[in-house]
Amino acid sequence: MSESPKPGDGAAFALELRDLRKSFGKTEIIRGANLAVKKGERVAVIGPNGAGKSTLFNLISGRFEPTSGDVLLQGRRINGLRPFEINRLGLSRSFQITNIFPKLSVFENLRCGVLWSLGYKYTFLKFLADLDDANERAEQLMKMIHLDRKRDVLAINLTYAEQRALEIGITIGGGAEVILLDEPTAGMSRSETSRFIELIKEVTVGKTLLTVEHDMGVVFGLADRIAVVVYGEVIAFDTPDAVRADPKVQEAYLGSHVADEQVGVSA
Repeated sequence: MSESPKPGDGAAFALELRDLRKSFGKTEIIRGANLAVKKGERVAVIGPNGAGKSTLFNLISGRFEPTSGDVLLQGRRINGLRPFEINRLGLSRSFQITNIFPKLSVFENLRCGVLWSLGYKYTFLKFLADLDDANERAEQLMKMIHLDRKRDVLAINLTYAEQRALEIGITIGGGAEVILLDEPTAGMSRSETSRFIELIKEVTVGKTLLTVEHDMGVVFGLADRIAVVVYGEVIAFDTPDAVRADPKVQEAYLGSHVADEQVGVSA
């Protein structure tokens, strides 16, 4: 199993975790996590329930502050910054629970998502129709996520898969170069999941992607590399084939699924 590139070795890292730790009271959840993700990589974060995956995402996105260690975005230390400040530096996150404006249309949701990145900080709604660049970008995003035929449909009336696609559109609409997706295919059927994997690939071209995912079919179909988190540590970080074959991963994470499902066929 190859190791993660070391910070400072000359590689272009979009995101780095350096001996990252997080404790809640006397309980240490993240225990010296190290990770170095290259620009443009798609990385899946996997691990058993309680491994610390969500806590890790919360530390990266600014919802939690590390007890010690560092998070670096494009080489800049972002410890202690608030989530909206980190977002403005180029990192955007979606959540397990779909986070959209239910009573706005598809187009209006996307237009709201692009305003800040285009320089419109506090714009009253009555002026939005006059913002040609925001309207044009929203139209582009709508086509990219294949919801142009649902332009004027209220978000609350979309299917679950369509709502998730809309959230992806809002997430990338802010111009972020590093995108965190938290279980993006949870609750989808197998056919919806297959289409959604292709959508994620399409809309994240050239961007850096980290995703937490329990569906191993999604993991092995989407990721360039896989980070395996167990008890708050990254125990492996390598290509899907290398992770699939690693005895430590089989024992610590996949367990009996290895024999029954040949690691990654399903989960």
